[in-house]
Amino acid sequence: MKVDFGFLKKFFVVLFILLGVLAVSKLDELQFSFDFSQFFPEEDPDLAFYDKYVEEFGTDDNFLLIAVKSPTDVFQEDFLKKFQAISKESKDFEFVLESSSITSLSYPLKTSFGYTTLPIIHINDPSLYEQDWDKIKSDSLFINTLIAKDRKSMVLALQTVDNLNYQQSKQLLNQIRASLKANNLPNYHILGRAFFYEAIVEMQKSEVLTTTIVASILVFIILLLVYRSMPVVLISVFSIAMSLLLFMGLLGWLGKELNAMAAFYPVLMLIVGTSDVIHLTDSYIRKLQSNIPRYAAITSSLKEVGMTTLLTSVTTAVGFVTLLSSRLVSIQEFGINAAIGVLVAYITVIFLTGSLLISLPEKSLVGRKSISENWVNYLLKINTFTKNFPKTIIAGTVLFTALCILGIYMVQTNQELKQTLPSESKIALDFEYFQDNYAGFRPLEIAVMGVDDHKVTEYEVALEIEKLLTYLKTVESIGSLQSSNLAYKILNKANNLNNSAFFKLPQDKKTFLKYQKDTRKLARRQLAKFVNADESIARINGRLQDIGTDNLKVVYENIDAFAKTQLDTSLIKIKVTGKSILLDKNSEYIRSSLLEGLLYGLLLIGVIMAFVFKDIKIFLISLVPNILPILFAGGMLGFLGIPLEASLSVVFAIVFGIAVDDTIHFLGKYKLGITQGLEKEAAIEKTFAQTGRALVITTIILFFGFMVMLFSIHQPSVTIGLIISVTLVTALILDLLLLPVLLRKLI
Repeated sequence: MKVDFGFLKKFFVVLFILLGVLAVSKLDELQFSFDFSQFFPEEDPDLAFYDKYVEEFGTDDNFLLIAVKSPTDVFQEDFLKKFQAISKESKDFEFVLESSSITSLSYPLKTSFGYTTLPIIHINDPSLYEQDWDKIKSDSLFINTLIAKDRKSMVLALQTVDNLNYQQSKQLLNQIRASLKANNLPNYHILGRAFFYEAIVEMQKSEVLTTTIVASILVFIILLLVYRSMPVVLISVFSIAMSLLLFMGLLGWLGKELNAMAAFYPVLMLIVGTSDVIHLTDSYIRKLQSNIPRYAAITSSLKEVGMTTLLTSVTTAVGFVTLLSSRLVSIQEFGINAAIGVLVAYITVIFLTGSLLISLPEKSLVGRKSISENWVNYLLKINTFTKNFPKTIIAGTVLFTALCILGIYMVQTNQELKQTLPSESKIALDFEYFQDNYAGFRPLEIAVMGVDDHKVTEYEVALEIEKLLTYLKTVESIGSLQSSNLAYKILNKANNLNNSAFFKLPQDKKTFLKYQKDTRKLARRQLAKFVNADESIARINGRLQDIGTDNLKVVYENIDAFAKTQLDTSLIKIKVTGKSILLDKNSEYIRSSLLEGLLYGLLLIGVIMAFVFKDIKIFLISLVPNILPILFAGGMLGFLGIPLEASLSVVFAIVFGIAVDDTIHFLGKYKLGITQGLEKEAAIEKTFAQTGRALVITTIILFFGFMVMLFSIHQPSVTIGLIISVTLVTALILDLLLLPVLLRKLI
């Protein structure tokens, strides 16, 4: 049956234009999000415990800290009055449950008439400022928590509604900034979940736009240099842009939320789509230059390249699907979305690019001679080199592999949160300020649980909690500690003329029970923050410095060891929990899930390649140049001292998924030559002459495409772009040098 190409090309062009219009209508449904819970390991017992803990006490990141700086010293009447004003205003901000500052809090004092309060700072009496400061220093309760030890800034601490979304975070921050401006307090730093949410989402939007524009310009320039034919370039760019538009529209239609990995989607779509376009266009133009009619040429190209490109698209998608082995939801989502994107790019190129190519006259497509003889000559020289120096190539490969393995052994996981923040951004500077002047950002949560029906409100348990607190204060990276004991210590001080020497637990049980009764009557809501309803769990919370995941793991282990050896385990048991420790557990899973995912990917791709090539030797040969780039990527992390963290796990999936494409195209052309009756050497030579050029060009585009990530303000994105770019060039070199040697030696 004769195919009506005239009708089909019009049908597909119109169809894709209609789909493009539909995709545009769905773009406004794309949602950007950021939540640390995206990086929590699924099905982890610590996560299950934390979820129950949250039901009792709420989340541990529902805070927002505003450090307001004074030009000279915070103990200036004008500054204190301005700070007091914003402290009062903050109580009425949207989504704020509680507001605390050193100007709004007070000391309780027990008198013969009952409890009264004393201001921490006598704002209206400057003559008492130094006396107030001495009192604050002697208590040490507020130093580096609500006031810096250098007296240069004060903190307004807000407790917010749990799990604020992006719009709520932005609304709250706008109120805070407006209040700071109205009170003429221009020098401030902010830290907290809402601020992170706003900054990261804004960064995501900027990254997606920037990478799309820069990568598009890059692809256009490279295609123009390669083909020197504007119609060919315009067709290619239109097809690639359409695939990106359809992909983003599909994500909007599916209701997908774009997380911190979203900046990779435009780059991936552009370079994967470009690779498919080049292979199809190169084949089609080559056949036109051989005087084959355009309809016969496109049919032959689709048969020859279409199946190979389908195979490479499937294997690339499989590479991304291996990320499903990760326990992190954000990485799983990236893997699924990227796999969808690769297949969308393939479908668009086959049907839209093919239709557009046969819609233009042959002369305008071919233009100036685009398949240069120089390319063939250079590639054949490489083939000659592989023929003359096989032992050198194999020896070099062995040495290269050894160096990669050495680098992998040097990989570390001591990642610091600040390394993931946009460099020189407001959020990075604010984060650094709190690191240097206050207790840090990372929340520390310790659950204290009664054993054998012991309640955590018992005096004996309170003494054990105090032992633990005393130890925690010796750990340099821990600060801003609070617990259920705080209320009893404050009342003990209040009952002793507000003398700082009595800021400790009472020394007898009778007095403790008296204070406990007063606490339940006067500060029930405050106590509920630290003791659950049935008094089976008490809470200790604080802040951790960002000293790196490996170092923090040692801190957690030491806390656990202290509890088991120094506390009365017949009364209590403890468990370190919270979002910080869950984030730090990522490193424990990255290596295992990464290896597991890549193993599954290798097996699945191996099955596909064995089925397609129907030759076990070719299948085994194909594995070598695709495993080595993965080892090289790991080795680079080790030699460059880059800690392995969650987002870097995508490096291996991208390298694995894309690097295998060149191998498939090379072996596919070689196999085709053999089936056409060519001898081994002739088949290898034809493969270099006809496929080598497309491999080099696509790798150049891949290299510069991922180098676009160097424009990112997100440090992990810069690292990922650099490593992938260099690794994919390595993969091409291995394909061009090692594959011919292996084919000659093993087949």
